[in-house]
Amino acid sequence: MTLRERAIAALECRVPDAIPTFELEFQLTPELRGNGINFTSSWELDRMNLSEKERDEKIYQNAELMVSVYGELEYSIFNVAYLNFEDVKKSVKYIKELSGDKFLLTHHGDGTFAIPDGDQMFDFAYRIADDPDEVHAQARRMADGAIEYNKKLFDCGIESFMLCSDYCYNSGPFLSPQMFSEYITPYLADIIYNIRKMGGYAIKHTDGNIMPILDQLISCEPHCIHSIDPMAGVDIAEVKRRTYPKGIAMCGNVNCALMQTGTDEEVRESALYAIRSGKPGGGYIFSTSNVPFRGLDLNRYLMILDIWKEHRYYTDEADMVYRG
Repeated sequence: MTLRERAIAALECRVPDAIPTFELEFQLTPELRGNGINFTSSWELDRMNLSEKERDEKIYQNAELMVSVYGELEYSIFNVAYLNFEDVKKSVKYIKELSGDKFLLTHHGDGTFAIPDGDQMFDFAYRIADDPDEVHAQARRMADGAIEYNKKLFDCGIESFMLCSDYCYNSGPFLSPQMFSEYITPYLADIIYNIRKMGGYAIKHTDGNIMPILDQLISCEPHCIHSIDPMAGVDIAEVKRRTYPKGIAMCGNVNCALMQTGTDEEVRESALYAIRSGKPGGGYIFSTSNVPFRGLDLNRYLMILDIWKEHRYYTDEADMVYRG
């Protein structure tokens, strides 16, 4: 299987030849390459005041870097991130020129409410109490905007969508399950329905303790749920028991906190537990429980990739079937 084919098999809860891997973001490119070079963003390109030709050259160089880095890491999916639509469109063209259909390309595609920042939390709570109709109207506008933008992205070659609105603290969702069912679930379901309708793949990301709203997330029918956060006490084995029968895959669960502060053995055990729990029957993509973030020791991340490489292939008959 190609890297892309592995991803699609996992997202469709089929058994690939090997567990695929990817990360929502990879923030350690300067450390990996040892030259300080990192991926660029449209915001950075705007600041350079470039001519159209110069901007195109920068976008091409960025595409080359993405293909090179993500190819080296053997990612099946990669995020064409931090670029506006025109820059994404050009990037996809260049990526496909450089690598064909080697990767499944993804981009941010959410349009639902996320945990408000500290300045907006009280305002959001007051609005729900004082003017719920307007909150619903805003939710509808946001979802419609995401649906329309996702169609444009799909038409230019983005095939999967990271729905990255964070809903949960370590203690649980920022809205009660009942309020979540009113103000988020129907709009998330609509966004995912439209992604599926056009032939795309929906990967729903949220950190934190998703267990009080897991059934609602399942009801929205994403192809995959990311990040299965062990730092919030989320057990990947329990999540698989509930998602796999519904044909929903999982991605993540390798403990980022342990990768930063734990021992090598603790990190190894976290990676192995994620693989052992997620691998049987397919429907699992290996990744950290957030991202390989700036400041993380690159060797720690490369260590879990080595563990993944050691255990990724479906060679054991027992791994072909999920038995719950």
